[in-house]
Amino acid sequence: MAKMTRLEPIQRTVLDLGNVCRMALTVSPQYRGDMSEQVRETLTTLDGLLEQQPVAMTLTMQTFFVRSAEDISGIRQLLEEHYAERLPATGFIVQPPCDGKEFAIEAWAIGGEEVAVDFVNSEITTVEYNGLRWIYINAISVPHAVSGAYEQTQDAFFKLFQALEKADASFRDVTRIWFYQHDITENEITSAGETVERYRELNRSRTDLFEDMEHSGQMPVLPDGRTCYPPSTGIGMSDDQLIVGCTALQSERDDIQLIPLENPNQTAAFDYARHFSAKSPKFSRAMAMLADHYTTIWISGTASILDSESVHLGDIEKQTEQTIDNIEALMSSENFKRHGIDRAGAGLSDLARVRIYVKRQEDYALCRAVCERRFGAVPSIYVLADVCRSELLVEIEGVAFSNIKTESDEKMDSIPMYPVALLGNGSAVPDFGK
Repeated sequence: MAKMTRLEPIQRTVLDLGNVCRMALTVSPQYRGDMSEQVRETLTTLDGLLEQQPVAMTLTMQTFFVRSAEDISGIRQLLEEHYAERLPATGFIVQPPCDGKEFAIEAWAIGGEEVAVDFVNSEITTVEYNGLRWIYINAISVPHAVSGAYEQTQDAFFKLFQALEKADASFRDVTRIWFYQHDITENEITSAGETVERYRELNRSRTDLFEDMEHSGQMPVLPDGRTCYPPSTGIGMSDDQLIVGCTALQSERDDIQLIPLENPNQTAAFDYARHFSAKSPKFSRAMAMLADHYTTIWISGTASILDSESVHLGDIEKQTEQTIDNIEALMSSENFKRHGIDRAGAGLSDLARVRIYVKRQEDYALCRAVCERRFGAVPSIYVLADVCRSELLVEIEGVAFSNIKTESDEKMDSIPMYPVALLGNGSAVPDFGK
């Protein structure tokens, strides 16, 4: 056996939701050595942690952030051997961990007597409890398209629609989405002969698809008639493909409410001026779910932007501070009140996990120092990745859980929300000529 050197332990957040326990984890190899030994040791450590919990825990989703695409097939084989038919929704993203390790894992686990987990395939897991049905679709990949990022994005969406259909769901159920794009800020020549940044082509493609879906009633709509866009991360990666993933939610309960959130200090992404992109990015800054006694907040990829302009150019510390300020303002009770909700809100201490995408390796130490001071001990993954604007040095996303204030006579009829889609509601795969 190769010589090993001990490294850091697992980071975790345990969420007690009454009859259900959820856990967010970030895991890195505890030893250096042969890759297969690192993977096996990490999986054994992870299994041990789950076995130590008061209730039996099941891993539902995991994302591997890897240094090299060449390692993926070997890791995947080890995972299939380890989990067999209980392999959770698993994704591989070529974004090297900033700390120099070969890989890092972000994972979610759940436990409880009333919890039912279905491992549909290696990309899809569904979880049911308390009248909620969660769908986790992780890292569907689309090879590089010779015709360009626009067509590649269309292909990625179509594969996502197919995966949702396989899980008996539709895009109307989606609560959060991710895009990992190769050469995100690089230019390409479009079929029309224009030179356009690849991320802008992703946005154009997404907008065209969403407009088609709006016309066919496939997108959720707010009471005032506006389309509700799911929160999103669009981030760079080293592998020569486009990867998409999402979480989705279905329920027949009439007390579950989803509220898209915008930041008072930022222009809504879908209202960006044309010079940022021919068709603006279609996503909300966050999505909040109010259920039972708690709020879940999915936070989109967030950067050092005020109004619609990048700020603190060239300064990693100030950009990191501003990014965290934006997240703090977005989740605050004051911002919930702006959205018509008096009894919800969260602080940085309510974050269950965060991902920090750092553009330059030399900025890692300063960025991490700011994050650890502001976030505390929240489970975190730091990876190297290009941000969607070349001048931005860091992007951060996360998930927060917080308690809802209990006032028995409080009504929520005026909340600008859309209801969760019923089980099996709507066509799963829109017809875009495929």
